[in-house]
Amino acid sequence: MIKLRAPRTLVIALGAAALCATVALATANRATAKDEKAPPRPALSVSTARPATTSLPINLTANGSIAAWQDAVIGSESNGLRLAEVRVNVGDVVKKGQVLAVFADETVRAEIEGARAALLEAQANQQEAKANADRARALESSGALSAQQVTQYVTGEMTAAARVKSAQATLTQQQLRLKYTQVVAPDSGVISARSATVGAVVGVGTELFRMIRQGRLEWRAEVVAQDLGRIKPGARATVRAASGAEIAGKVRTVAPSVDPQTRIALVYVDLPPALSNDTPLKAGMFASGRFELGASNALTVPQQAVAVRDGFSYVFRLNADSRVSQVKVTLGRRLGERVEVVSGVNADMAIVVQGAGFLNDGDLVRNIVATPAPAAARTSAAR
Repeated sequence: MIKLRAPRTLVIALGAAALCATVALATANRATAKDEKAPPRPALSVSTARPATTSLPINLTANGSIAAWQDAVIGSESNGLRLAEVRVNVGDVVKKGQVLAVFADETVRAEIEGARAALLEAQANQQEAKANADRARALESSGALSAQQVTQYVTGEMTAAARVKSAQATLTQQQLRLKYTQVVAPDSGVISARSATVGAVVGVGTELFRMIRQGRLEWRAEVVAQDLGRIKPGARATVRAASGAEIAGKVRTVAPSVDPQTRIALVYVDLPPALSNDTPLKAGMFASGRFELGASNALTVPQQAVAVRDGFSYVFRLNADSRVSQVKVTLGRRLGERVEVVSGVNADMAIVVQGAGFLNDGDLVRNIVATPAPAAARTSAAR
């Protein structure tokens, strides 16, 4: 029987490999035991704060149109005259009594001269009739004139006086026509439309200009019926223009009726006069705004403490074991960097502020207490 003996080098290699495996296994076991004994490491360092009670304004938002407080239609009071001059254009600011347009007045002046001559003639005839009537009354007692003749002279005197008054009325009428050849502004305001054209011959009542009286605008806010009782005349309102500018106004009145189809009523808000072209609000604009209805206390948290995920708002509560719990909340009003929490938190809950956007439910965190600023720094910030 032949015995085979393994080479010496092979035996040595196998022994070394077995020794290495034993050492590696022992090292792994020690590392595993060490890891099991080591505490878990925090995922993030955060800062916390508790919800605070803050006084927040109560606002009611609405939409509506900007319109002129009153539109003044300025028309022609002359008939059959040629428009000789137009002195204003759209956007011009005018004062009460300012001349806006002028009609040709040659025809009217000629008619005034004719009426004045007719008046002088009537006055002369009146003097003659009066003299005749006075003589007739003096001779009436002597019997030189019959009673019928005396009556005729007295009647002639009265007729002549009536003709004087008629001629005077005709002259006054022609003088008014001359006055109406100048179209004047009935009030101060801003010209919003112009249809007057030089050379046109227009009739009485033809619209020449349209004016925003006193430049006053109003916001006609659309408010649902159930909110009307919260708005009172004199309440303050803020209107936001398309440019982003905000203009303060005051509620003038609330419409006495509600649209039966939409159940919406109009609230009229007076706005500052728009007497310049750089005013952010123009008649015909659509604008949003809000009514200021007072203030109330609310539980608020910093804006950065709120994390929005999947369309919902959450905050993270710091538990006693330094882990966080994700809490769904309902938000309300906002004021600066703070936001009202309507439901989901209470005043004693520690809420993660800095780092809330990077956390997940159950994460282990390290809470860093914010150190108060030095007195000098606080004084400077207050200033």
